[in-house]
Amino acid sequence: MEWREFAEAMAQLARQLLAQESVQGTLDEIAASAVRLVDGCDAAGILAVRKGRAVTLSACGELVEASDRLQGELAEGPCFDLAARADGVNGECVFRIPDITEPQPSWPRFAAAARELGIGSMTGVLLYTHDADFGALNLYSRRPGAFGKDIETAGWLLASHAAVALADARTIDQLEEAMETRHAIGEAMGILMERHKLTEDDAFNVLRRISQQHNIKLRDVAQRVRSDRAKKA
Repeated sequence: MEWREFAEAMAQLARQLLAQESVQGTLDEIAASAVRLVDGCDAAGILAVRKGRAVTLSACGELVEASDRLQGELAEGPCFDLAARADGVNGECVFRIPDITEPQPSWPRFAAAARELGIGSMTGVLLYTHDADFGALNLYSRRPGAFGKDIETAGWLLASHAAVALADARTIDQLEEAMETRHAIGEAMGILMERHKLTEDDAFNVLRRISQQHNIKLRDVAQRVRSDRAKKA
C-alpha cells in the first residue's frame, strides 16, 4: 500500500475506531485493521501483561493466541517484553524481527517454538498515551522478511491512532459504569429507606457497612438489594 493510500486509510480508521461502542469493540477493530491495512500481516493481536501474566486482549488470526500463550508460559518473547515494560524493548516502543528463523539471542526458547507455530516474522508497537499504556499491538506473518523497515513507521501511526481511540473508549466506559453504579446505589438506598424507614444517610451507611464487612463492591451490594426486592415482588 502506498503512503498516500495508507494515510487515507488511517483517517478512515480513526473514524471507525471512534464509532465503536465499547472498549472491547475498539480493541477488536484495532487488531482487525492491522491485518487489513498492513501488507504481509497474517494475524494481529493486543497483548497486556498483568502481574507477570500474559493476557490476550484481542486476537485476529490463529497465530496470536498461540504465540501469546507460549510467551506467557516461557515469560519470554518480544511481545511479552514490550507489553511488560512501559519503556518498551531496550528502551524502544517498537520491535521488529524480520526473520525469526535467524538466531534470536534475546528470546532463544520463544524463537525456536515460534518457528514450529509457523511464524516467519513479527513486529510490535506499544499502545500508549501520555496518561496510560494499554499493552502491545503485535503483527505476525508466516513469511520471513514480510516486515521491512517501513513497518516501524506504519506500526507507530496505526498504534497512535489506536491508543487515542482506546483511551477515549475507556473513558466513555468508565463514565457509563459510574453512572450505572450511581443509579444502582440510589435505587438500593430508596428500597432500604422505604422498607426500614431509614434516612438517606442511614441507608447509604447500611450499604457501605455491608460492603466493608463482606469485602464486596458497593455496586454489587446495591445490585443484591435490588435483586432481592425483585424476587419478593
